[in-house]
Amino acid sequence: MSDGDCYRINAPAEGAWHLHSDHLAISIGGSWHFIAPTEGALLFDRAASQWLCFRSGWQAANVPDVPEGGSIIDAEARAVLLQLIESMQAIGVLPTGIP
Repeated sequence: MSDGDCYRINAPAEGAWHLHSDHLAISIGGSWHFIAPTEGALLFDRAASQWLCFRSGWQAANVPDVPEGGSIIDAEARAVLLQLIESMQAIGVLPTGIP
């Protein structure tokens, strides 16, 4: 452990960290310090390359389905929606690799 190491403790936490589910653990001076998240807190999960928001637990944005099918196909609207999804993925609001 190095000073400044920081981890999100996933629920359900086990072992010595069982009382700290959903907290952030930060290494300071050779010991772990725990920070409880507040409603609406945001953090960037480097492993998942996306933002998480705390709302009674850590939540990630879901990628909306790309429009397809139906009786009227609007190619321009689909292109704009796809660009929106790609833009949100580029800044980490939505996970990458989808669609």
